[in-house]
Amino acid sequence: MNRLIPAGEVRSCSSREVKKSVFGVGLEKLDRGLYDPANAYDLIGETGVKFVRIQSGWARCETVPGQYDFAWLDDIVDNLLTRGLQPWLCLCYGNGLYDPEAAKYLGGAGCPPRTADQLAAWSKYVNAVVSRYKGRISYYEVWNEPDGIWCWKSGVNAKEYGKLLKTTAKIIWHNDPAAQIIGGAICLFDMQWLHELFETGAARAMDLLSYHGYNPDERVTVRIMRAVKALALQYNPELRFVQGENGFQSALTSAGALYGANWTQKKQAKALARMLLLHMISGVEICSYFSALDMCEALHGKLGDEKSYQDYATFGVLAEKFDESGKATGVYEPKESYRTLRVLASVFQGDFQLQDLPVIIDPHFLNGFPQQEPSWYIRRFDDPASDLITQGFVRPDKGSAFVYWSPKELLTTDYASTLTVECSTDKVPQLVDLVSGKIYDFPEDMVEKDRHFVRLKHIPVKDSPLLLKFGEF
Repeated sequence: MNRLIPAGEVRSCSSREVKKSVFGVGLEKLDRGLYDPANAYDLIGETGVKFVRIQSGWARCETVPGQYDFAWLDDIVDNLLTRGLQPWLCLCYGNGLYDPEAAKYLGGAGCPPRTADQLAAWSKYVNAVVSRYKGRISYYEVWNEPDGIWCWKSGVNAKEYGKLLKTTAKIIWHNDPAAQIIGGAICLFDMQWLHELFETGAARAMDLLSYHGYNPDERVTVRIMRAVKALALQYNPELRFVQGENGFQSALTSAGALYGANWTQKKQAKALARMLLLHMISGVEICSYFSALDMCEALHGKLGDEKSYQDYATFGVLAEKFDESGKATGVYEPKESYRTLRVLASVFQGDFQLQDLPVIIDPHFLNGFPQQEPSWYIRRFDDPASDLITQGFVRPDKGSAFVYWSPKELLTTDYASTLTVECSTDKVPQLVDLVSGKIYDFPEDMVEKDRHFVRLKHIPVKDSPLLLKFGEF
């Protein structure tokens, strides 16, 4: 990038300013009271994302049978709404008042209602939640990762989950006919489990199917989800889709999915950009990054055993500060990934269409003739374009953009090379680094112009997304 001419930075927009976006972040685990988000609300509101996933916390709301305390949840919902953010609520987990097994775990995590008494209490709770938040919350998700034993501790059972989903959906729609119901929250992509779920009729009890996919290669989950979508649409052709959880740590010493891997803040930022963009391109209604804040995982946390839920994870775009004794202070500090999230939310807000653009990347055979000029920067010919991920975007009357990156292994490399690009345009585009937000002009020696095209010679290609901006996109 040091060969280019700095021309400014992407102006970040707050979530109040952004009127439309698919991007969101997770603010999960508040149902277990594991951290204080008070000092993070303003920072989250400045990201420019529109959606925030939260969990309802049956065990925290109902500590006395039949009596509900929603003050803690009201505080979260109202703080998000006033900052232009739309909370979407995951209805979960169990309640120790009705289930001895749920009483063993912090927040009843992973313990679904199964008996008649438990299901009756759950139904009353869902009725109270939806009645209270009608007009403030539009999306309700039923359970979290029910295809995983950690979230369905009684033994993974697609038919049980299907029954719970249908029962819950009926209550939600009775109280709020306009509500959008999200089902699934799947993480293992077990086709047999999905068949059994859909055979219960559950696909017709949801508007959207959500999925989670923790993988350092952003292509893997998207590739698998093509098959899952095809199966789901056989059961309900009107289903839409949500990417509900996907994230990356910022440190080697971190609990949670992908733990023990060679993560850094820089790698986290690049992975966030690659993942959010590819899932957005795949056609989801919400694309949520896990998570807004560093926090404990606590899926196996047992009541009375504090050490069992002090499994701290660094997925957040905001890092929590600790005091000298190692205790969380409730003060948060932006990471590199925070800036990247703001850049993506600002660039890809509002209305645009995915569209192929007249852009060719092929260093070995351009304009009908073999390329003869090597790239001085890398002391060889430009990279082949065979493994690139690319996508064009168009805004009505406001120009277009072309995004590209090389999906090299983030955990083992820090990749930077060059490409030669031919664009059918009469104006030279600018280059935007979607991780840092920096905007660049191309120097004259990197540009060849003709009446019908611009050739950009030996421009950067990285293992993180870059954007060619045409016009005012």
